[in-house]
Amino acid sequence: MERGNVTTPFGRRAMTLGMLARQITAGDIPPKQSVDKWKLFRTVCEAKSEIGVSDRSLAVLNALLSFYPGAELSSESGLVVFPSNAQLSLRTHGMAGTTLRRHLACLVDAGLIVRRDSPNGKRYARKSRNGAIGEAFGFDLSPLLARTEEFRAAAAKLAAEKQHLRLIRERLSLCRRDITKLLDLSRESSPDADCQAFEFEFEQLMAGLPRKAPARFFEALLEKLGNLRDKLTNRLEILLKSQKTATNDHQNGRHKQNTDPDSNPESEPGLGKGEGVCLEDDWCSVEKTALTTDPGGDQVRHKEPPRSLGSSLPPAAPNGMPRRQIPLPAVLQACPQIADYGPSGRVDNWKDLMTAAIVVRTMLDVSADAYADACSVLGYENAATVMACILERADRINSPGGYLRDLTRRARQQTFSLAPMIGALSQPRKATTSMAG
Repeated sequence: MERGNVTTPFGRRAMTLGMLARQITAGDIPPKQSVDKWKLFRTVCEAKSEIGVSDRSLAVLNALLSFYPGAELSSESGLVVFPSNAQLSLRTHGMAGTTLRRHLACLVDAGLIVRRDSPNGKRYARKSRNGAIGEAFGFDLSPLLARTEEFRAAAAKLAAEKQHLRLIRERLSLCRRDITKLLDLSRESSPDADCQAFEFEFEQLMAGLPRKAPARFFEALLEKLGNLRDKLTNRLEILLKSQKTATNDHQNGRHKQNTDPDSNPESEPGLGKGEGVCLEDDWCSVEKTALTTDPGGDQVRHKEPPRSLGSSLPPAAPNGMPRRQIPLPAVLQACPQIADYGPSGRVDNWKDLMTAAIVVRTMLDVSADAYADACSVLGYENAATVMACILERADRINSPGGYLRDLTRRARQQTFSLAPMIGALSQPRKATTSMAG
């Protein structure tokens, strides 16, 4: 049987309190305790960061366990192994002698093995008459058996932390995906809205994201990204409610019916031959003003053209979202160039027209503020129609941005209507068609 008393190291190695404590712990083993040595070794490998050993040291421990004759570590059958350095080097795939001794010392310092040195420092065992090992000198594996529960608890703790980190990273990936798609939706739903602040904040948060970091770092980042996602969601909810409100107001509008059989049945105003309505005067007067505009600025200075007293066209309301004044086919007939800037080179609906208007606004160097102001006063469809008209006469307008601001100012004062502009652009085309016929 192996000795249960405390032993001191051989040679110049001094005895320390740590060695004494580890030997006392190694002797505190229940009488009939046993554990599978390879299962215990896997547990130690899982908890190596808590124990404080490297993978090379674990390779040496694996070699020591291979010299233990049984599959179960048990105090009844002895726990001391006594291989030579040459045999250990072979089972550690040719590890050098100095490296081997260094990792053996690491295993001793980590409390995984205890040295049982002989009087001359050699490793051997004495056998009894019946062939059983009576006393052995080498490396005692008792600490592994005594600290089995400690190793299992450390491995379970590390596994839980790893699982928690995996969940945090998954939530972080989902949050990043949500924010990216919400930003795309915000740009598509409201092109004129300013999303740069949200994009800048998102880029700043993602700029310092390391590949490896503790869980508390990812938790803090996830909280910030969650707040950004909530702000984007609230913004889109407000936009959705405003669209629903506008749709309900349009659907609940009072129906006006004219019982006069001689009245004009057109549902869209401003395209018929109304009494006292001049389709060219309004466009020409504003266009003459645009021709005298300073090319370097957006400000237009001119005298307000007189409004036709007999006009039956209702002006665009400054408050609320104005309704469409001109049917889409009439807009495309008067302004055919706008179709080239729509999706796939054509305009099939109002959404395509508004998309094309944004492209034309950028091409004509009209500021986003000027176009946003026009949309708020005229409405998105009417503002897109104005941009189509400006595109048709772009060669005769020095400052499209200043011209658009002047039209917006007139619409806010209820002195501007789209029908004269469309009519003025339609007249030359109708005349050309008649001459061709």
